[in-house]
Amino acid sequence: MNTLNRHSKFFKELSMKPYFILILITFLFFLSAKSFSQIGASLNKTGTTAAQFLKIGVGPRPIGMGGAYTASADDINSIYWNPAGLAGIYSREAYFNHVDWISDVKLDYAGVGIEVPGFGTLGASVSVLSMGSMLVRTVEQPEGTGEYFDAGSLLIGLTYARNLTEEFSIGFNAKYINEYIWHESATSFAFDVGTLYRLNFLNEFRIGASISNFGPKMQLAGRDITQITKAGAGDGNIINTDLELDQFELPLIFRIGVAVNAVKNEENRLTVAADAVHPNDNSEHVNLGMEYSWNEIFFLRGGYKSLFEVGGEQGLTLGVGLYYRVISSVQFKIDYAYEDFGRLKNVQYFSVGIKF
Repeated sequence: MNTLNRHSKFFKELSMKPYFILILITFLFFLSAKSFSQIGASLNKTGTTAAQFLKIGVGPRPIGMGGAYTASADDINSIYWNPAGLAGIYSREAYFNHVDWISDVKLDYAGVGIEVPGFGTLGASVSVLSMGSMLVRTVEQPEGTGEYFDAGSLLIGLTYARNLTEEFSIGFNAKYINEYIWHESATSFAFDVGTLYRLNFLNEFRIGASISNFGPKMQLAGRDITQITKAGAGDGNIINTDLELDQFELPLIFRIGVAVNAVKNEENRLTVAADAVHPNDNSEHVNLGMEYSWNEIFFLRGGYKSLFEVGGEQGLTLGVGLYYRVISSVQFKIDYAYEDFGRLKNVQYFSVGIKF
């Protein structure tokens, strides 16, 4: 209890400083600008980063709103979009998300958040990208050697979020990232930082900002990058040499968003939101979305994702949700979202969750 009291006193004193919020926002912009400057002024930055699965959005609710969720974050989906929003749980929440991605690629994501009174909110998440086994093909055997190989990705994350004042919250993610293909794999660690500010007297106007995937580069390593060569006369000497593979940045994403309840009464709520997104491996774009709620039980969502993105295929998003309270302290959540992907057809998102 003494430890919790010390933490509580520290954050209370810190939040009382009038310049604290300004410092945090400036810090976010500084980290973003520093990393973006390393990429250069190339007009086409697509394909310049590793761990692309980190860019696949999580949660039918945010996706149904066109990905405009940085300032709307207030549930377990906040872990991915803006960890500061996890401080709005005020209980315990868990959910599972499944995505049928493009070309038979599948993404499964599970997250849990628990409020610790006097300390903040703790969260944990696991994300697994998988695909079917594929034939090993060579120039000599284009139809396959009889061997199969797999490829996939894994993320394990821990989250901490806290309300520093009634209006302002902050959150952090620490993530372990692994990608593999056949006998090679690459590992890295990354951090997310998010802030959320609420003005309850202006139709609950919110502004949020987050930086995702700030960490060191990734480089594949494994037995297949080792080559056996011979040097010297006759049979020569056998020398093992490793191919030097490139290192690639993580897909750093800076988001800043706003949200407001355009309509809110005893039965109805209409939230509209917009996000500006600055990735380090693509052009800047805007996400727009809205959510209609009837008694916080039935939800309709719509939005447009990646507006103004150069060469982007994403577009219209739609979603529905049903939150059913079994007893006063237990609520089940079911969400679905559809995302138009242009020439790549569409992507379907499903999730189930429980709040208790």
